[in-house]
Amino acid sequence: MAHPPTGRTSADIRAIPLLSDRAYERIRHDIISCVLAPGSEISETQLCAQYKIGKAPVRMALNRLAHDGLVRAIPRRSYRVTPVTVKDIHDVFELRLMLEPAAARMAAGKVGAQRLRALDELSRSVYEPGDPRSTSRFLEANKAFQVAIARATGNSRLAEAIERLLDDMTRLLHLGLGLRDRSQELSRAHRDLVKALARGDGEAAERICREQIETARSMVLSAILMSGSVMNLALQAEEPQ
Repeated sequence: MAHPPTGRTSADIRAIPLLSDRAYERIRHDIISCVLAPGSEISETQLCAQYKIGKAPVRMALNRLAHDGLVRAIPRRSYRVTPVTVKDIHDVFELRLMLEPAAARMAAGKVGAQRLRALDELSRSVYEPGDPRSTSRFLEANKAFQVAIARATGNSRLAEAIERLLDDMTRLLHLGLGLRDRSQELSRAHRDLVKALARGDGEAAERICREQIETARSMVLSAILMSGSVMNLALQAEEPQ
């Protein structure tokens, strides 16, 4: 019968996956919210101290994050938070334009009263520019709004694809939203979309969703390109080799 390594109990070993999940969620959140800046170098030692979690759970979390494409291993050194590139911005928005307007059209007339109330509540979320917590709450509500519409289509694969895509989107918006207050503008567009869904107007729902995504793309590109500090920190014209 195999025995736990010296100094480590069976309870310790059983706890590692739970601690790994916790480390993964916390590091992932901080990458998506740009607390850990795109392009920045991170190490196991640094993360252990920052999150007060042991090396084994942090190493497992970093392996999962590398699989997600959020970090990259630097041989014999550490890890780098995956940078944001101009191509990333265009790729993410192109995918959104392919998936979300189609989902809005499909969902029109299929959203029940309870979900419509939840969507209306989510559509009223606002944020305070320069306040990371406020921005995070707003973007979580924005993601929940879009995912709820996708789930109303009844196509679970479509909803899962949009949910994964919106994680990438959230990181881009964290870089852009802090530079301009768009909460009222987005709130109005969301409420218009909820009305179109409620009356079963798929054409209008698709159009509103598409316009919303196009506006967000212009906002992200202009905000990032106009900010020298963000450009220097996060934006690269090409992927590093």
